[in-house]
Amino acid sequence: MIDIEAMPFLADVPRVQAVLRPDDTAFWFEGEETSFHELDVRSNQVANGLISLGVQPQDRVGYLAKNTSQYYEMLYGCAKARAVMTAVNTRLAAPEVTFILSDAGARVLFVGKDFYDMAEQIRDEPPDIVEIVAIDGGHPEWPAYDAWRDAQSATAPRRKPLPDDDVIQLYTSGTTGLPKGVQLTNQNYRALFEQARQLEWSSYDPRDVVMNAMPLFHVAGVNLGILGSIQGARTVVVREIEPQLILRLVEEQKINHAFWVPAVILMLTQQPNVRDIDWSHLRQVFYGASPIAENLLLEAKDIMGARFTQLYGLTETVGAGAFLPPEAHDPAWGKLRSCGVPYPGAVIRCVDADDNPVPTGEVGEIVIKAGFVMKGYWNRPEATAEAIRGGFFHTGDAGYFDEDGFLFIHDRVKDMIVSGGENVYPAEVENAIFGHPGVADVAVIGVPDEKWGEAVKAIIVPKPDQNPTPESIIAWARERIASYKCPKTVDFIDVLPRNPSGKILRKDLREPYWKGQSRRVG
Repeated sequence: MIDIEAMPFLADVPRVQAVLRPDDTAFWFEGEETSFHELDVRSNQVANGLISLGVQPQDRVGYLAKNTSQYYEMLYGCAKARAVMTAVNTRLAAPEVTFILSDAGARVLFVGKDFYDMAEQIRDEPPDIVEIVAIDGGHPEWPAYDAWRDAQSATAPRRKPLPDDDVIQLYTSGTTGLPKGVQLTNQNYRALFEQARQLEWSSYDPRDVVMNAMPLFHVAGVNLGILGSIQGARTVVVREIEPQLILRLVEEQKINHAFWVPAVILMLTQQPNVRDIDWSHLRQVFYGASPIAENLLLEAKDIMGARFTQLYGLTETVGAGAFLPPEAHDPAWGKLRSCGVPYPGAVIRCVDADDNPVPTGEVGEIVIKAGFVMKGYWNRPEATAEAIRGGFFHTGDAGYFDEDGFLFIHDRVKDMIVSGGENVYPAEVENAIFGHPGVADVAVIGVPDEKWGEAVKAIIVPKPDQNPTPESIIAWARERIASYKCPKTVDFIDVLPRNPSGKILRKDLREPYWKGQSRRVG
């Protein structure tokens, strides 16, 4: 059970748990354990180290690394220093990373060994960075994280957190192609905890074991470790998705709760030894970030024997919104294609273009009002005002409620593509492709993909007397944006359909590829 009164702020979590269960394991990572006492001491040291570098309240601190338990020392250390943890998507290209660190005004960057080369490449470009700390050590110039941390005072810093303090800033792409920093506050997380303690999927017993295999630059990955530590559970952190490693840890670590996106669930079910694994300790699987095929869901339930819960939410809502409870996963309910019902304290509506609720069964844009809706987009007041109107966050997803109050996603109001749980915005990909010498015009859409839900497709109008190949288009894009954003396939067309104002009619482009699909998302 989450004791919100004892831990009203993120900064309180390690301190309180260090008193209640000092010797219990908070985090397990690649054979190393961190107790709650060690988590408290180390987060104090991180906070004092940041303060010694001149980090002021609400300054941003960057994290560019694969998953590690040390992230949570840094996260709670930032919270104690009233700084803001800003983890950067590790799949981004160097210019994209530079933009995010510069936009955030990051003062300190914690970087893992896999990204030392990139950090060296961009080190002088983000203007506000005063120190780079090498998480894995071994860098000739930057201090090794363990030594840097352990040189600091273990005394709790004298910075009192405030409810409206930003604690985490995660970046989400925008239709303009520029990522936006989502400001998540202590108040947002308190609201999430108030909801979570009422729901089965997020209720853990002390010493339960939670697997955290989702990347820490995603809100789901961050939340798993927070929800585990605030309830005294042991969180097993997985560096990156390796199906055989996940299966081994499920058995060896006796995992009780796990969050996997549908693409990971598919990978696991396809492993040849998946039915040889001891699943007996696994009680709950929660999934989200993209829809799941019904056949895959039923197969996974049969293999794992756990209770499944689907979660629908966005970074802007701290990952919360609606949930499909385990009992609704019975095919007899007819709700397997639904993303569930609203969280107990959330108001979710489907609205028309004038923000008026539409009747039951009619499709409208999904909007959410709750205490866990973000403060706003960092330094983007116009984007914030557009996204949050009348207290409701406009998700850009289109859906409807059935007569039982279950929410179904039908399509997207915005043009965002979700591929394997990653958000891809067409404008960003189009911008990357447009400079290709053989391209006169380009549109990017999402098309059905059995593995990833959706795949990125580029539709190209070639320049006269030019014959660009799909391979050259993809290679051109790969040099400019992250590989997961690059088109997987390329088609050619004589002219793109546009409306009178010149806007590309993506719906018309998508129609042939989605014909016969029950809903127009992956």
